[in-house]
Amino acid sequence: MDGMYLRTLGLTAVALTALLPASAQKKTWTDAEVMKVHRSALLIDTHNDVTSKTVDGFDIGPLAKDGHTDVVRMKQGGQGGIFFAVYVGADNVEGNRSAHRTLQMIDTVRHDIIDGHPNDFAFAGSVAEVLAARKHGKIAALMGIEGGHAIEDDVRLLRDYYALGIRYMTLTHTNNNTWATSSGDKARPEGEPKGLTELGKQVVHEMNRLGVMVDISHVSDATFWDVLAASEAPPFASHSSCRAISNIPRNMTDEMIQALTKKGGLVQINFGCEFLSQKAADSSPMGNPAAMAKIQAQLKEIKDPKERHAAMEKIREDLSSKTVRATIDDVVANIDHIKQIAGVDAVGLGSDFDGVGCTPVGLDDVSKWPNLTRKLLEKGYSAAEIRKIYGGNLLRVMGTAEKTSARLRASR
Repeated sequence: MDGMYLRTLGLTAVALTALLPASAQKKTWTDAEVMKVHRSALLIDTHNDVTSKTVDGFDIGPLAKDGHTDVVRMKQGGQGGIFFAVYVGADNVEGNRSAHRTLQMIDTVRHDIIDGHPNDFAFAGSVAEVLAARKHGKIAALMGIEGGHAIEDDVRLLRDYYALGIRYMTLTHTNNNTWATSSGDKARPEGEPKGLTELGKQVVHEMNRLGVMVDISHVSDATFWDVLAASEAPPFASHSSCRAISNIPRNMTDEMIQALTKKGGLVQINFGCEFLSQKAADSSPMGNPAAMAKIQAQLKEIKDPKERHAAMEKIREDLSSKTVRATIDDVVANIDHIKQIAGVDAVGLGSDFDGVGCTPVGLDDVSKWPNLTRKLLEKGYSAAEIRKIYGGNLLRVMGTAEKTSARLRASR
């Protein structure tokens, strides 16, 4: 090659580099630089299960010796908002205890967490209230129901839950209910609908009217497609990941992710190891239907709720000890996959902390969020993209739900 060609090649490389985002050009980031970007983001986690502990007396305030969540570590991690899971286990369907459990779980958020720590948390039921909490230096505390059986087939209960602060509902949990099918339950009798029934479509419409976001984590593929057709507001997945990376029913296919994105929705990445890595999924007993059926049968025999919860925690520990741990790089890989197939506007964070036994190395608990910021910067993500992933995308979906609600209420 002659000197002129080499000089031209060098100038072209410089020109191309100049067109890249600053983050893509930079190979190393100081702690101060990482934290500057991190603090600029409003980090909202859309699924945290610490409520299953606080309802039994756990104090979220002091630094805890175990688990994933407490106020001390949330502040270390720079968390700005959190959807506390109002988790209603499938066992509550027996004896019509679902509504009772839902109210208990709402109370633990309102009373034990928010009222118990008023200097740290502020209740938020709207985008404006999330931003107000941020302005006042508090963590925005929001609520989402996990398990549509919580409404006991009655939209009147849904309206009551909205009044108490519920702002999303996961349509199913691991169980089918009478109006929607789950990714974790194949027991629907032959000939019955595999997705939404007419009642299910009515529930989705009422969620749209109220401004309750429609969460499709845990639902069957058939229910997902029915929701996409029925919902006037963008649905979202509060704690799911990519099936192309870890082929489990709870994750979403590329086709589903792209269709959800066209509707204006997004996928909030779940940090459970099985969701992030095929090696983790293959090594976990959670991927063995026979093993899981045996575990569920054992839990069903335990009638006392506290004893059952203790047994579930022990099982979760046993399962996680047998699972190959995912890493923070697997989290980035899931984020990156969605960005590549659907754009950065299609992805957010729904950790499932304190709801999963195995968390990725480097994102062990809520104090470790800055590690993800560093990894994303090193991967070439800009500060603006990180702000979208951490909370901007979620606030957009929530804001659209609010606008859809205002329109539907005005048209009555």
